Amino acid sequence: MRQLEGKLQSLQERLLLMGRLAESMLETALRVLIERNGALGAEVMRMEQEVNELQIEIDDTAVKLTALQQPVGGDVRFLFMASRIAMELERIADQAVNIIGNARHLLKAPPLRPLVDLPVMGEIAEGMVKDSLESLVTRECSLANRVFEEEKKVDAYRDQIFRVLLTYMMADPGTIERALALILISRNLERVGDHATNIAEEVIYLVEGREVRHSHESDTRRPEAEA
Repeated sequence: MRQLEGKLQSLQERLLLMGRLAESMLETALRVLIERNGALGAEVMRMEQEVNELQIEIDDTAVKLTALQQPVGGDVRFLFMASRIAMELERIADQAVNIIGNARHLLKAPPLRPLVDLPVMGEIAEGMVKDSLESLVTRECSLANRVFEEEKKVDAYRDQIFRVLLTYMMADPGTIERALALILISRNLERVGDHATNIAEEVIYLVEGREVRHSHESDTRRPEAEA
């Protein structure tokens, strides 16, 4: 039993390392956008490789521990949850890469307004990722519930940014390429928020054994295919 506990703790540490990398990728991707510094993109691509390797390692470890240690109860939930959270973190990392790709279109031309509300939206999305991972460490469902509330803000900013940029494109066709890039980045940040929400749902399942997926979503949330 002690041996299993040690391995589960080690698995959680690897999961949290993966989370820190995904957080750092997102933060750096937003710096590329805000500071207009494309050189930072190379660091994000380097970290993406680490994230991908950690996902494979976590999945492999979870499968082996399930097969060899025959865990029960909360330990079984943790192993299933670890694989699913690793998948969500890998997708957050993918969205950071997508932000850099979309930001490249913006760095070729003068800035279009002070980035509308994207920096604020980015801060909220970053906070959601941090809170979801902190809820995993502390097993505090109140943090997970806060993520659900913040998701509503992210969705509201997405809609607001779209409306503002649509008026820009209608008024001046010369802004279309930059406005579309900013709209796509807002969608990337929305997806980050969705993945953070999914992590929070997994934590509630781990702590309380309660399935809450989709139960808190608003009617306005639109599912989108992964980029």
